[in-house]
Amino acid sequence: MPEARQPHIVVLSSLFPSRIQPGAGLFIRERMFRVGQKLPVSVIAPTPWFPLQGLLRRIKPHFRPGAPAYEKQSGIDVWYPRFFSIPSLLKTLDGLMMALSVLPRMRQLKSEGRLDIIDAHFAYPDGYAASLLAKWLKVPFTITLRGTETRHIQDDRFSRKLLKAIEQAAQVFSVSESLRKLAIAHGANPAKIEVVGNGVDAQRFSPRDRAICRNSLGIPPSAQVLISVGGLVPRKGFHRVIELLPQLVLEFPELIFLIVGGGSAEGNNRPELEQQVKQLKLEKCVKLLGPIQPDELPSALSAADVFVLATSNEGWANVFLEAMACGLPVVTTDVGGNQEVVSNDQLGFVVPFGDGAALAKAIRESLERHWEKQLIRTYAESNSWDDRVTRLCKKFMHISRKPRQTI
Repeated sequence: MPEARQPHIVVLSSLFPSRIQPGAGLFIRERMFRVGQKLPVSVIAPTPWFPLQGLLRRIKPHFRPGAPAYEKQSGIDVWYPRFFSIPSLLKTLDGLMMALSVLPRMRQLKSEGRLDIIDAHFAYPDGYAASLLAKWLKVPFTITLRGTETRHIQDDRFSRKLLKAIEQAAQVFSVSESLRKLAIAHGANPAKIEVVGNGVDAQRFSPRDRAICRNSLGIPPSAQVLISVGGLVPRKGFHRVIELLPQLVLEFPELIFLIVGGGSAEGNNRPELEQQVKQLKLEKCVKLLGPIQPDELPSALSAADVFVLATSNEGWANVFLEAMACGLPVVTTDVGGNQEVVSNDQLGFVVPFGDGAALAKAIRESLERHWEKQLIRTYAESNSWDDRVTRLCKKFMHISRKPRQTI
């Protein structure tokens, strides 16, 4: 019997790295490029645009920096077509505009035999756009729920389109059980949604020599070091940690807080963070390291004692596993899938969001406690990419073999 033809997957995601925004959507690229090692994959990453956004960048330099038209990344084609989108206005049209913008490329790929399944990331606008494209091109599509659904499903402007896309998808993946339950609570079919969390590259992320790592950052060997990683936006909660530092420094005089990250598609609040640090006289305590290349991140993590992220919303924070793979315990807030990643108190502490006293207590206890770092790393290793990618590929193969249905 001849071997089954491998389906060609076209990833549709408005959040994806490029040379202009190298830190955008790394978790999506990591996941789908690993799928691309087993199945043929292409990427279409629509970029929001409107005629006057160049003027807005004079006021907000990091606003919509754009993307190149095309890149070749690790041998995979990535296109960045522009779609019409006015900031804060007519957002209900984003899904339609996105679909129209990518339709010519999708048609070309289908004519070349390079489109069998559309794989959308985020239910709106990407998933809704995929539902339209699937209807026009007569191909199946999948959606991965990643966290923005928590906000969009509560908004009457988007919830109907979001849930309709989930209903029409051939398969829905969720990066966390909490997101799966959220969709089901709003009427989604439980049988259609499978939890496939992100994984970690435990070879790349592993403990490095602490003395060397600290020396490279100018950190004394005896210091207690916290580290946070993420886009510099209010949602990530770096300011919530900074506001606790004056009291923590009284107990830990050599305390240092490292913040790794830069501006993202959500914005850039570095100026506000710098002002907060200045007002609280924490210049010697807080180090904003800016964005760091993925291959260099393990060194920064290995210089720290505790990873902390006081975030207000997450789907599945892959950076937790990356920190754990370097032997760090995690202190974070009880939102999204955080409780699923930091699943017991041998890995760290999860505190109620907005409870500054609980967060300070958890940070204090995490700095004082002796952690079994090898146990933490072993847990991270158990969440490697291999099993997750195998499950994704099996689903894509199954979808490609099913008879086409009219959507």
